[in-house]
Amino acid sequence: MIATAVATFGQIDALINNAGMSAQALFGDVKADDLGWYEQLMRVNLWGSVWCTHAALPYLKQTRGNIVAVSSLAGLFGVPGRTAYSASKFAMTGFFEALRAELKTAGVSVTTAYPGVVATQIRHHGLNAAGKAAGSSGLKEDNAMSVEECARLILQGMDQRQRDVVMTAKGKLGRWLKLIAPARVEAMALAALKDEVKPS
Repeated sequence: MIATAVATFGQIDALINNAGMSAQALFGDVKADDLGWYEQLMRVNLWGSVWCTHAALPYLKQTRGNIVAVSSLAGLFGVPGRTAYSASKFAMTGFFEALRAELKTAGVSVTTAYPGVVATQIRHHGLNAAGKAAGSSGLKEDNAMSVEECARLILQGMDQRQRDVVMTAKGKLGRWLKLIAPARVEAMALAALKDEVKPS
């Protein structure tokens, strides 16, 4: 894919790691035989970004380009019912934070984006406790951000070479609250779940 892009356009100015899978399941509901889909989620959400970034990196160094990692608020706060998804997004956050420091002298920027709930069907296609398509979202989606607004904020953050783009007011508040009142942030995360999927 990277070789084709370079052959077609002559260079790579930006890489946006946006491909991902969702999942929703209480960890206690996942049978040991079904834990393999946790690895599958990590292969897509983390390793997909790692492989693409590794392949594009020599070209991005040539252009002093931009890397974007599309994480999630679940990559800043552990979200109940989304242990696998949160783990994969926390892993992305750590990987790209370390890579940002490594690339500072090369002039390649690394922006990590943290969307909240975006109006897509990703959660409907995400995996459930049995590793099958969930068919519905376990999150409240009344105030979901539009795809267009999410993309605009990501591109703006990339163009401005921002380190992080936290896209919601609750996300920004939660980031600071986590330092001084972590139990309050856990309560906020639990409140984001639909009542029928909350742990009893």
